[in-house]
Amino acid sequence: MAKATVGAAGIETISGALKRPKKQNGHNHGNYLVMTHRKAASTDPNCQRIYSFAADRYDRSTPLTPEETAVRSKFTAVSRATSTRLKDPSQMAQDQAAFKAQSQYKTLRQYVWAAEAAKWEQNNG
Repeated sequence: MAKATVGAAGIETISGALKRPKKQNGHNHGNYLVMTHRKAASTDPNCQRIYSFAADRYDRSTPLTPEETAVRSKFTAVSRATSTRLKDPSQMAQDQAAFKAQSQYKTLRQYVWAAEAAKWEQNNG
C-alpha cells in the first residue's frame, strides 16, 4: 500500500506500491507499479521515481529448506496457541497479573507469545 503526503496544492509525494498484479485462475495478470520518494539531501530536483516490475518479481526461486519449514511450523503453532490463550477467560486474569509484574515485554501479546514459544521449545525443541 502506498503512502501519500498531501499538501495545499494536492499530492506532494507518494511512496510504495500503487498497483499489484491480480491473480486469476492460478496465474497473475498485470504487473507491480512502485513509487519511491527520496528523502536524503541532494541537488537533484527529481526525488520521485516510479518503477514497473513483472508479476513474478517476488516469486521464490528456490524451494523451502527443512529449516525454513521448521521455523514456519513453529511460528504457526505459537501464533495459534497465543491467540487461543488470549481468548481464554480462565487464563486472562493470571496472564494480566503476570504481565503487570514484569517489565521486559511492552504488550500482553508479546508476553504471552514469549511464554507460548518457551512452552513450544520445551515440548518440541
